[in-house]
Amino acid sequence: MKSHKPPQDHTAIDDAQGLSLGVFLCSFGVYLLTSAGLITGQTAGVAVIIAYLSGYSFGAVFFVINLPFYAIAWQRLGTAFTVKSLISVTMLSVITEVIPLGITIQTIHPLFAAIAFGALVGLGLLAMFRHNGSLGGFGVVALLVQDSTGFRAGWVQLIFDVIVFGAALFLFELPIVLYSIVGAIVLNLIIAINHRRDRYIAV
Repeated sequence: MKSHKPPQDHTAIDDAQGLSLGVFLCSFGVYLLTSAGLITGQTAGVAVIIAYLSGYSFGAVFFVINLPFYAIAWQRLGTAFTVKSLISVTMLSVITEVIPLGITIQTIHPLFAAIAFGALVGLGLLAMFRHNGSLGGFGVVALLVQDSTGFRAGWVQLIFDVIVFGAALFLFELPIVLYSIVGAIVLNLIIAINHRRDRYIAV
């Protein structure tokens, strides 16, 4: 029989590269989404809607709207998770402001934007979860529910999305909401299928 080595803790360098990659993928996904005038669910979706309606930048709104969730994360998920999430949210808020300086998208089909957004952000969040981080907000609540009850985080987030998109129906045209829902489905399926502690061991 082959012997299996016990899993080793991630080093600080491991966490730095994993979280940085996750934040970049999420930031670029959000940029594609907003370039097509679409919305999303979760805390990011609330931030996108507020940014569209108020004229404030997504980065600033996203940073502020996450602040109340850090208290929950600190109490239930620990200091390391909270600090990593705070750093990640701050990085995403900054990077989403910087990306337009390096690339400008003049035309993008909303369906492509929705699918690309879901894939990029889904993979980005998986990378962050593997390194004990998140983008805060409803994602913190979803992880708490999964760890406490076994009900998968992806399905918890999908429930939150239903609430956000239900409200969006009163604020945006139907095609915008429908394309946006496609992106949310892609994102949450990636999380639901791949973020499983019973199948994948991450420390």
